[in-house]
Amino acid sequence: MRAIPDTLDPGIVAAIDRRLARVCEEHGVTIPLAVESGSRAWGFPSPDSDYDARFLFVRPVDDYLRLTPLRDVVETPLDAVFDLNGWDVRKALGLLVRGNATVTEWLRSPIVYGGDPAFVGGMLELADRIVDRERVLDHYLHVGGRHIADSGGKLKRFFYALRPAAALRWLRVHPGHAVAPMDLPTLTAENGSPDDVAQAIAELIERKAVTRELGGGEPPRLLTRFVEHELAIAEERQTAPRSDLAAGARQADEFFRELVLPRISGR
Repeated sequence: MRAIPDTLDPGIVAAIDRRLARVCEEHGVTIPLAVESGSRAWGFPSPDSDYDARFLFVRPVDDYLRLTPLRDVVETPLDAVFDLNGWDVRKALGLLVRGNATVTEWLRSPIVYGGDPAFVGGMLELADRIVDRERVLDHYLHVGGRHIADSGGKLKRFFYALRPAAALRWLRVHPGHAVAPMDLPTLTAENGSPDDVAQAIAELIERKAVTRELGGGEPPRLLTRFVEHELAIAEERQTAPRSDLAAGARQADEFFRELVLPRISGR
């Protein structure tokens, strides 16, 4: 399972592959999914965007039976080009149960460095069963509200509010779904945005493509109003009862056991 667009630097992609292999060797883990998660995967990179590689990892079963748990994250040195780190699948499942959309976004990233289709399919099927729409809406509302309040004249920060707002609209026009697309162009194409909003988003993406990562500049007022409108609708919505976290956790536990137990020698 691999999806690498031509826009990515082949040398950097090869370096990411080597770093992922080194993580497996040094930490004794397997990586059933490694993706890009950041402006490149969100559909609005800048000329100097770094590479935000993210991965899920699984430890040997003995590591999950320790009295003192091992860290549930693996981090690698950060520099101007590479930002590569990952989560233990157990951590990811816990966040999935609580409606943290970051996990489902990784599962739907359009840029995949490597992955097990059965694992990804199983995680997405689990997400369809247990993810609470209301908690996902809360997630995007929180992220969008935080960034629109602190955009500070930076296009990058405005995009971090624009994408959650587009996701909120997508979820509103797809009431039977809780897992939205990851990238802004797909969200815009599928969320029924007015033509002038869709055009303004496309033009802003083109503008960011030739603007330094932390470049300044005020976004069009049309898009500011769009973000504020979608956040207000989500804030004022008639919320449905939250799902039973315990029931979702039981299903996530079952998925985790089925993933880990076959790793016991002889099974």
